[in-house]
Amino acid sequence: MATVELTKDNFNEIVEQNDFVLIDFWASWCGPCRQFAPVYDKAAEENPDVVFAKVDTEAQQELAAAFDIRSIPTLMVIRDRTVIFAQPGALPAPALAEVISQSRAVDMDEVRAKVAEQQAQQQADEA
Repeated sequence: MATVELTKDNFNEIVEQNDFVLIDFWASWCGPCRQFAPVYDKAAEENPDVVFAKVDTEAQQELAAAFDIRSIPTLMVIRDRTVIFAQPGALPAPALAEVISQSRAVDMDEVRAKVAEQQAQQQADEA
């Protein structure tokens, strides 16, 4: 499967309609981004059940700012509309495969419970 270009216009739709999305925040002038691109594209071919998306941080500055992207490339994993991984730096193929494998293994019920607990605590602290 080819990678999907994410924009502020299609971001919510892509994330809401897919349970597992990897996002590569990149820019054309970034050497490590260009180095990482073929690794990312190959992983997309090897994992057809996962949506592989790219955000051009130059063209989509609002989106990059919304996720506080300070360094590129940055890889982000979203499962069930929740960010479960975000890390700057170009990964070699084996490391990317490991991130995907570990992301598949995450218990999302447990993640949702922790998020709800943190939100409840934050609301209690603000009251």
